[in-house]
Amino acid sequence: MKKKEKQIETSMIHSHQNNSQEYKGSLTTPIFQTSTFSFASAEEGAGRFAGEEEGFIYTRLGNPTVKVLEDRISTLERGERGLAFASGMAAVSAVLIALTKAGDHVLCSNGLYGCTYGLLRMFEDKYDISHDFSYMETEEELRKKITAKTSCIFIETPINPTMKVIDLSMVARVAKEYNIPVVVDNTFCTPYLQRPLEHGCDIVLHSATKYIGGHGDVIAGLVVGRKEFMDELAMSQQKDIGGVLSPFDSWLLLRGIKTLHVRMDRHSSNANKIAEKLSHHPKVKKLYYPGLENHDSSAIVQKQMKTGGGVLAFQLDGSKEEAQRFMNQLKLIQIAVSLGDAETLIQHPATMTHAVVPEEKRKEMGIGDSLIRLSVGLESVEDLWDDLELALNQI
Repeated sequence: MKKKEKQIETSMIHSHQNNSQEYKGSLTTPIFQTSTFSFASAEEGAGRFAGEEEGFIYTRLGNPTVKVLEDRISTLERGERGLAFASGMAAVSAVLIALTKAGDHVLCSNGLYGCTYGLLRMFEDKYDISHDFSYMETEEELRKKITAKTSCIFIETPINPTMKVIDLSMVARVAKEYNIPVVVDNTFCTPYLQRPLEHGCDIVLHSATKYIGGHGDVIAGLVVGRKEFMDELAMSQQKDIGGVLSPFDSWLLLRGIKTLHVRMDRHSSNANKIAEKLSHHPKVKKLYYPGLENHDSSAIVQKQMKTGGGVLAFQLDGSKEEAQRFMNQLKLIQIAVSLGDAETLIQHPATMTHAVVPEEKRKEMGIGDSLIRLSVGLESVEDLWDDLELALNQI
């Protein structure tokens, strides 16, 4: 009889859980806070370096605590292997370096996190690796943007911060015609809300700093993909560049993952209620949240996402100064970049997370001076709305 696959909520808690005698029966994965591992003999050490014998050598090359995290995220994303990095940008950098060489071209969704955009600009300036943006709304548009030099397609969905949703199955279908790998930044959704590999994409990555950690106390990145590519990534970009995650930070993420599904349900529920209220406020010119039925990509959302997630954005009917004045009136909600914390966080993309993007490009991405991004936390919706409404009424 075929073994039944566990539901994702169960896998978040039990997948690759170690409580063997080797770990003295510890229910919680132990923290192997060591830089190196000793060998029983010189021959054993030689065998491990040659890849002929299993075992750990040096924490930059692998660590038991880190491996449990890597195995768990791979299971949750339905991939073949996972790797942990010291930050989300370390993960993005490793993947893009692995997939490109001088003279190549990267096709991106029309909207990226500011630091990802900055990395691509550096690639262009230093290594002649060009990039273009696409709305990725139709197959025809996508094919027009692909060139003979296109080495990968890099997608955020929902896009940060405009919350535009891209049809992953459509992009993957076109990319396969050209044998181009598709990379998806799944930070806003986590594997609980969206699993890009199940829609035909090749590599999925996260800033695990956000929802996967969930408590604002760790910086980390995760990547999942096919074993062949991930093995190469581990032996080149991860090992040689060295942006690896520490055992303690891995332990923090393992702790966070255990409650991920509960938190994401609450984040999404709160965000949906706040979005509904904001959509009817006279000071809000436009609202961006994929969980609402009238979102312009609602059909795609229903196909590939469990809910709309915990992040929304809205455009105030006013100037940059009025947007800043509104934020300064908030008492409960914290002005801070990042997202996915228990606390509700608010930020101004044009002057904060996307300040590195030139103004013309920012506006093309839909990031105007009055656009505000809100990461809705786990607090009472009533208290959050009281804070927002009071501040809105002050502008």
